[in-house]
Amino acid sequence: QVQLVESGGGSVQAGGSLKLSCTVSGFYFSACGGEWHRQGPGKVRELVATLSREGATNYADSMKGRFTISLDNAKNSLYLEMENVKTEETAVDYCAALSCTSRRATWWGRGTQVTVSS
Repeated sequence: QVQLVESGGGSVQAGGSLKLSCTVSGFYFSACGGEWHRQGPGKVRELVATLSREGATNYADSMKGRFTISLDNAKNSLYLEMENVKTEETAVDYCAALSCTSRRATWWGRGTQVTVSS
């Protein structure tokens, strides 16, 4: 059974930084990859960043240059470093594990709240 747990969310001022963590059991990010998504109030869930099993990274356009997705293989943990955050990025951030076959987000954590204040 795959279980993901996010942590590191909280309150931060606009322009500040925050680092989210995601630990997983029953799955290896290095084998199949992982993603971060977010859902703001009244908004649909959107993809933030992807780390493929080959180690390639991809970001939504608005996050490029500010966010970094990374993996610690020893801890089997996925991270999202966010810099210069914006108030409109207040959201619940979710970690997802990718299916090795479809490469799509298949298992999800419960999310961690990120609140950006002005």
